Amino acid sequence: MSFQVVEYRQIGYENRQLAREDFNNDKVDAGDIGAGKRVTVLYELVLKGSKGDVKADSLSYQNEKPKSDSGREPAFLKMRWKTPAGSKSELASLVINTSDQLAAFTDGSVDMRFTVAVAAFGQKLRHNAALDKTSWQTILDWASNAKGRDEHGYRHEFVGMVRTAKNFN
Repeated sequence: MSFQVVEYRQIGYENRQLAREDFNNDKVDAGDIGAGKRVTVLYELVLKGSKGDVKADSLSYQNEKPKSDSGREPAFLKMRWKTPAGSKSELASLVINTSDQLAAFTDGSVDMRFTVAVAAFGQKLRHNAALDKTSWQTILDWASNAKGRDEHGYRHEFVGMVRTAKNFN
């Protein structure tokens, strides 16, 4: 299966604060994450041949051919980071290969599927048009089927919140 990302958006950051030209500028605050912290970032991807409406930057694969013709290199991820005592950032980049693509949503890890349910819930509450065809029941099913190990009951509590939202909508 071959795919190419033509548009993307970082979920929860529809009003992106960082201008493209500031990506390499260490003097511009880019939403720093403290040392020792972990975050999960989700992107909505629009694949070649799909109708998208995300305003995309002109980046690696926007107007040029992939770096290889194999069809196995659909996207390229770039991130900048600094050591806690550092003043100059370093670039980390990663080629996303088609071999990284899952055949089905259900093939994703429990944590990833639950994370998607949480993100979808937030977007649905904000009346994001991208979720118009995603029902409250679908989000409830995603969350219920991906509770996994729930030592403190937070996932169970989240499923209850989705159920409540479903009943009011």
